[in-house]
Amino acid sequence: MDPKFNNNAGVCVPEIMFPAEGVDLTKWACVACDQYTSQPDYWEGCEKVVGDAPSTLRIMLPEIYLEKPGEDERIAAIRKTMDEYVKNGTLRNLGEGFMLTRRTVDGKTRNGLVVALDLECYDYNKGSTTLIRATEGTIVERIPPRLRIRDGAPLELPHILVLIDDEKRTVIEPIYEAVKATPKFYDFELMQKGGHIEGWFINDEAMIKNAIDAITALIDPMKYGREMAPLLFAMGDGNHSFATAKANWEKLKATLPEEARENHPARYALVELENVHDEGIVFEPIHRVVFNISVKKFLNDLKLKLSQQNPGGIVDIQLFESERRFNRNYERAVADGGHIIPIVIQGKRGFIAVKRPAAQLEVGTLQAALDVVLKETKGATIDYIHGADVVNDLGSKVNNMGFLLPSMDKSAFFKTVVFDGALPRKTFSMGEAHEKRYYLECRNIMK
Repeated sequence: MDPKFNNNAGVCVPEIMFPAEGVDLTKWACVACDQYTSQPDYWEGCEKVVGDAPSTLRIMLPEIYLEKPGEDERIAAIRKTMDEYVKNGTLRNLGEGFMLTRRTVDGKTRNGLVVALDLECYDYNKGSTTLIRATEGTIVERIPPRLRIRDGAPLELPHILVLIDDEKRTVIEPIYEAVKATPKFYDFELMQKGGHIEGWFINDEAMIKNAIDAITALIDPMKYGREMAPLLFAMGDGNHSFATAKANWEKLKATLPEEARENHPARYALVELENVHDEGIVFEPIHRVVFNISVKKFLNDLKLKLSQQNPGGIVDIQLFESERRFNRNYERAVADGGHIIPIVIQGKRGFIAVKRPAAQLEVGTLQAALDVVLKETKGATIDYIHGADVVNDLGSKVNNMGFLLPSMDKSAFFKTVVFDGALPRKTFSMGEAHEKRYYLECRNIMK
């Protein structure tokens, strides 16, 4: 990075790589790999759209195929294709700069700024006080299989969304106002109902410096009323991908002399910054579906575990064959207070009611019990689902069960993480699956 952009905020001005002119960007850009993990039809649809065209579908591994037969061959093909895209000119180096993005999907528009962040400023462990933090519990067991993909790969392409708490709109919004009337670098429709995306490449030195200065000004230990270690960048989406980048850097760093560590490209990770106060950002709940269970036994075990984990409360589970009866009783339960979690099984709907719960959020109450019961239930698996319609579909199948969770208030997000630490994992999602970031920009991480 140019020394004139050095800063104390952990921001790096990256060299962005982007498809050459003539590449069909609708076929190039593909949704984040951790989406549609129980819906192979979605990924088959991507294959049909892409065909033989250059695409990020060929340089990432959808997690539906993670730790499945053929994984090693898929990873080898990814590395080979990355090398080919660089060597044959499919990807070109734009030089140092940021990319301002504007994404419109389902009537909502949000702005973002693609930058690189210093992994030395990040710690995903519980109790972390670094400038960049995980906002939900990081499952360290999820890192090694993802590390196999990144380890030795010449390129990174981000689906990571990182939030800033910029209530006065000093960072991203002024850049958009300055460039919105200028020619766009890209402007196209995203495949598979992903909406529309526009981008402006920002390589003006004054504009870059102003953005970095504005980001640095957000570092304030007293921001939330009493002195606390400042949280500048909060992981909004893609925490396990960012954690994988961190693990890869720590592994590589151990092999490097001190002088080589300072500016090695793998020390940084490409992300998109978004302002949590952007009206286009909506925190959606992440639901759960459990597979391959005996529903009656699983419910009984879950009730027992909830009772043990919430000793001061009362746990009740009710099921109804009639939608009308469910709605009437659900409304009564909500009025009575506590954590009320709707459930879906074959032919019935119902809810779990936990009075005087030990956790602050419904997701914390449910996940703590699920973690234990799933370990004790042979063959049972869980998936984390965006969209109630998918939960209703999957949960109603034989030997499955769906759990529907409420959304979180995004205005309290940063303050909650600062004072209470990381939220229970899979607490919220920034939009539903088709609203997630699509792979588009790339960056070289090999020296």
